[in-house]
Amino acid sequence: MSIKKNSGSIIINIFVTILLLQSTSFSQKSTYKPTWESLGKYPVPEWFRDAKFGIYTHWGIYSVPAFGNEWYPRRMYLNGDKINKHHQEVWGDQTKFGYKDFIPMFKAEKFNADEWAELFVKSGAKFAGPVAEHHDGFPMWNSKYDSYNAYLMGPKRDVVGELAKAVKKKGLKLVTSFHHAENWFYYPKWNEKFDTADPRFVELYGPVHDVGMDNDSEKKWKNKQKPSQEYMKLWHDKLIEVIDKYDPDLMWFDFGLDFIQESFIKDYIAYYYNKSVERKKQVAVTYKDHDLPAGVGIVDYERGRATEQTYFVWLTDTSVGERSWCYIDGETYKPVNTLIDVLVDIVSNNGCMLLNVGPKADGTIPDEAKERLSGMGEWLKVNGEAIYETRPWTTIGEGPTRLEKAGSFNEKNEVTYTAQDIRFTTKGNALYAICLDWPGEKLIVKSLAPTGTTGSFDGEIKSVILLGDGKELEWQLTKEGLVIVPPKNKPCDYAFTFKISR
Repeated sequence: MSIKKNSGSIIINIFVTILLLQSTSFSQKSTYKPTWESLGKYPVPEWFRDAKFGIYTHWGIYSVPAFGNEWYPRRMYLNGDKINKHHQEVWGDQTKFGYKDFIPMFKAEKFNADEWAELFVKSGAKFAGPVAEHHDGFPMWNSKYDSYNAYLMGPKRDVVGELAKAVKKKGLKLVTSFHHAENWFYYPKWNEKFDTADPRFVELYGPVHDVGMDNDSEKKWKNKQKPSQEYMKLWHDKLIEVIDKYDPDLMWFDFGLDFIQESFIKDYIAYYYNKSVERKKQVAVTYKDHDLPAGVGIVDYERGRATEQTYFVWLTDTSVGERSWCYIDGETYKPVNTLIDVLVDIVSNNGCMLLNVGPKADGTIPDEAKERLSGMGEWLKVNGEAIYETRPWTTIGEGPTRLEKAGSFNEKNEVTYTAQDIRFTTKGNALYAICLDWPGEKLIVKSLAPTGTTGSFDGEIKSVILLGDGKELEWQLTKEGLVIVPPKNKPCDYAFTFKISR
């Protein structure tokens, strides 16, 4: 793509140069050392840049009570919390019925990894997989380091192993997510009446120590005891075990890496990156906030996204559910239209989406979630050309609607997009203008005006079509922008993609 004799070409050349610098060839037989300098040379996988959309699942013991959210294991022990009160009313006093007592009820009797993988494919996802271990300390794989795991207890199945086999068989990349860095502080240990303080259950609840996690000192825990060397080594060894047994393509991390000593983190990442060279594949690690140095992995914005154009690739993790990551009774779900608009906005700004689904304790995925995933898949059948394997343009888009806050947790300020809101992606000689609502009888792409920052397209545009329609549309380049006359019939139900070929 080139636009001669205008400032747009300068922007494009700079942007392409940055991308090339980031995309070091994977063909070279590199050995990565456990230093930030060395690990920072590992490039972002091309498959990740191309994939744009993935799915993962919050599924575990916390799916049994199905109340509040996935932090049920912790909050059930906190006086005054609504989950604490709910637990007492439904399950009894916590001194008699602890979190561990849910394990026999987590049977997963209807879990079918192949059915899940088939649904993920139909949704249009290109990578997928499970939460391998959440804060609750219950690995969902057959781990030699922990007798409290899904293979030996509860379902008595290697969930990570079954899903790894199923998604790879469908041609998807495998993602495994890890939250266990927080297990050491996750459960309140201040009341010896609770099973969380019983040394017999340390493999589930984590080490017993004076961390001061009562309600009065909740905000002071960072000044208390930090994880032991033994605990951090266990964190490290579990990751190596998953790499060796299941060969994930993407290892996703929740907050908490800043609790772990750098030596354990660097050793793990070096092992993973070197193993990828040995296996002749491309892999990626994600992180939140500033838990890793820039360039060592892919930054992730939880339920949020960037608002200004970025030169680096990033990830959003969000969920089809509005209130929880795991399945809960009475959950409300985001409309398909919202999920698609968010996906388009993310992709236009050099990002990718990791969308969560919370299955029920028996292993079935809620119908409401299935409907959302199917809806996204139908839209991507029509418009996927403008999503997969695309790259950002010189500007994210145009229109009146933008998120006010950048970064994590800006979904709380989610907006409703209009027909004037357009997002751009590029591939080859095509520019895709994705209109986030139906434009009606006329669409004006103002960014293509001769006076716009992107320069003049006069003489470059060969044709304009609407994906899903395929017929050449009437268009005219004016001083206001590119004026397009849409067809009378909509080819899909949500965002609409105008392919501008040059």
